[in-house]
Amino acid sequence: MIDSDAGWLSFGDIPPQSFAGSIGPLHYRDAGSEVVQVRMMPTPTMLNMGGSIHGGAVMTFIDMAIFAGGRILGRAPGHYVTLDCATHFIARTMPGEPLDAFVRMVGQTKGGLVFMAGYCAQGGTTTHSFTGTLKKIRDRT
Repeated sequence: MIDSDAGWLSFGDIPPQSFAGSIGPLHYRDAGSEVVQVRMMPTPTMLNMGGSIHGGAVMTFIDMAIFAGGRILGRAPGHYVTLDCATHFIARTMPGEPLDAFVRMVGQTKGGLVFMAGYCAQGGTTTHSFTGTLKKIRDRT
């Protein structure tokens, strides 16, 4: 599903025992027009009682995609935390087919706020839209 010839890069080693590791490997690539495409592969372990991917797994992926997109799109260096993340559920997502987030940076302030937006798609269908704000954490010195 991930073809390095198609421009896909790994987002790095996410410790499998971490909460973030429950999402599995993340990959990304430049999608053009200042958009980064971030991909995960939903698995059956992420199912909800209705047989689709649990909203918590999707929101975790979106949060991670916002961080990945911001880093690739030129977010100022530093340590960040999520201030808010609004997710709109449009369609179900299923295991076994890639889920892609298309992320763009709306802007960033000198005070350390980064505003992100985007949408998720699976199999050509838009499944979620989202916005998020990141806050740069100042060093404790």
